[in-house]
Amino acid sequence: MIRLIIVLITGLLFEAIGVVCLSRGLREIGEMDRISVSEFVRLIRAAVTNHQILLGITFEAIFFGCLLYLMSRGDVSFVWPLTSIGFVLTTFAARWILHEEVSFLRWIGVSLIVLGAGIITYTEKFKSPKAPSKELEAQIDSR
Repeated sequence: MIRLIIVLITGLLFEAIGVVCLSRGLREIGEMDRISVSEFVRLIRAAVTNHQILLGITFEAIFFGCLLYLMSRGDVSFVWPLTSIGFVLTTFAARWILHEEVSFLRWIGVSLIVLGAGIITYTEKFKSPKAPSKELEAQIDSR
């Protein structure tokens, strides 16, 4: 359980930093002036050469690797909702790294996310132990 939490927090930190990097990179390359194929190609070229965007994509890929690990080890109904803590970390990163204004109402929403994640974590205590699989029972019986 502790290992899952450590991997989760590590992955969510990479996700928050990745989102910040993506935001910075997108601000650097600018918006589409008009909707056209040539403008879209210009934007893609600018994106694949922007170090902030590439760093953001790398961090998001690390987060995805952590998520794959978590989902292979824990219940989806436990792991997936806890990834919402990433919204909390990203909001803090947006506030203190990107210097975005975060309204009081948004902080209330962040608090509700934390409350929900806490409830989900607490429910893990009441989970009934898994029954041994048929394969494991067959291996034990064959000995």
